[in-house]
Amino acid sequence: MPRHTRPPLWRDKSPDQKLETLRGLILDLYRYQLGDALAEISAMLDAHQPADAEEACDIQQIKALIAEHPNILNMNCEIGHITASAVIVHPESGRTLLHWHKRLTRWLQVGGHSEYETDLAQVALREAREETGLPDLSHFPSADLPLPVDYDVHTIPESGKIPEHLHLDFRYVLVTEQPAALAPSEGESTRFRWLTFSEALAMGAAIDDSLRRLLRKASALFDIEASQKSV
Repeated sequence: MPRHTRPPLWRDKSPDQKLETLRGLILDLYRYQLGDALAEISAMLDAHQPADAEEACDIQQIKALIAEHPNILNMNCEIGHITASAVIVHPESGRTLLHWHKRLTRWLQVGGHSEYETDLAQVALREAREETGLPDLSHFPSADLPLPVDYDVHTIPESGKIPEHLHLDFRYVLVTEQPAALAPSEGESTRFRWLTFSEALAMGAAIDDSLRRLLRKASALFDIEASQKSV
């Protein structure tokens, strides 16, 4: 709805007031352009059943940040931004893939930032292809209607000129039938481990609690799939 200009007028505003006005105009543009996509993402969060109190708290934090920051899908959002990641599984061997994150110096699932994309399932798939080179990755259990299996909010430490910020991570499960075809893009980490879920979960402090929860969820999905096929 159009709004009349209110005092102080532009010519009378201080530099800080002008900056705040411009910031508000830019955020209004983000709301106009991304409002429908953010509404769909919020609905996806509402439909998810959290595994524990920590995940429930993270989901509420993500929803609050989406409501407050319409540019949350973009890396220019100062407090943080939405990311997408995936645990990759080779169903035949029951193994999952972990990779060594060079900057964070820990074992993680693959994933990364949106590049002006609003389809987070496709962000997770693109990032996984870039980081692993696996040619046949697809979403599980549904390639047609992929949904996150887990949500997590974590703090990324300051690095160079990039200040500390939050990653609001939407986490998926992907499958491959070609685990030996690893061929990461240039500049990506080349350190990977194919492990059974039991081996991965036994890594102790080498993996964090949120990844441990994601691995348990992924393992349960394949247990359900196997039990359904045996009926």
